[in-house]
Amino acid sequence: MKKKICLSCFTIMLLTFMILTGCGGASKESAAYYAAPAEEAAAYEYDSDLYMTESAVTEEAMEEAEAETGGVDVKETTRKLIKTVDLEAETENFDALLKTVNEKTEKLGGYVESSYVYNGSQYYEHNRNANLKLRIPAEKLNDFLSAMDENSNITSKNENVEDVTLQYVDMKSHKEALETEQTRLLELLEQAETVEDIITIEGRLSEVRYQIESMESQLRTLDNQVSYSTVHLYIEEVKRYTPVKEQTVFEKITTGFVASLYDVGEGIADFFISFIIHIPYIVVWAVAIILVLIVVRKIRKKNAKKKMNKILQQTEREQASAMSESREKEDK
Repeated sequence: MKKKICLSCFTIMLLTFMILTGCGGASKESAAYYAAPAEEAAAYEYDSDLYMTESAVTEEAMEEAEAETGGVDVKETTRKLIKTVDLEAETENFDALLKTVNEKTEKLGGYVESSYVYNGSQYYEHNRNANLKLRIPAEKLNDFLSAMDENSNITSKNENVEDVTLQYVDMKSHKEALETEQTRLLELLEQAETVEDIITIEGRLSEVRYQIESMESQLRTLDNQVSYSTVHLYIEEVKRYTPVKEQTVFEKITTGFVASLYDVGEGIADFFISFIIHIPYIVVWAVAIILVLIVVRKIRKKNAKKKMNKILQQTEREQASAMSESREKEDK
């Protein structure tokens, strides 16, 4: 019995020792497990020093760009001027002027951006006209305007010049700063060791590249607008030119009187043209009116005949009544 008790005590002590040993090992493993993230965080914090935050990188890149390029001086930059001209011209030979405009534009190195030509196909509009949007090299603009003065009657001209030098310089400086920032980010990307660093830097790098492409596109657009002036040209075919110079009183009276005579002649001619053109409609309406008159006349005749018959019948009845009365009197 004592042996059994001793054996039981030994067994309990052995189990207790094993449990304590297991708990100690588990606690060591648990401590190691929870210590690992702390070590990784410390390592990550150490590696994070290899790159700066997005705002810091941008600010440093801007400073480096200004230090390297010294900024873009507006005074040293050629003026960026966008010229736009609105022209209204008259011509007595529409086809010839339109051909001259196209040839002159091509000869000067420009091109036609858009074109609308009305050929006067509708009979109530006898004057042809055209709307053109031309792009002429800025240095050749005066040559084109002189050619228009020589080959047409300019009734209206409006010139507008927009100075975009400051806007151009700012965009160019911003683009250079972004390029410097891109170079800095590429250097940091080579030094980055953690996934988080790589993802952050690549995200900012994508934004910077997108902004650079956008800036380049805007700069190209401005360069095109500066290099090629825009001419909005309206051409109208006329039979006589509109006076464009200042006239004396006598000249105004003479011009007005001649214009009135011309308008009267044009009005008479337009009336006869319109009359001849509308003859088919006139014939149709005339036939319709005649048919209506014939029908109305027949209806009236028929109604008059019915009325006459009624009158005759009434008269006959009265005569018959009078004769019967007279006979009755005679019989009496």
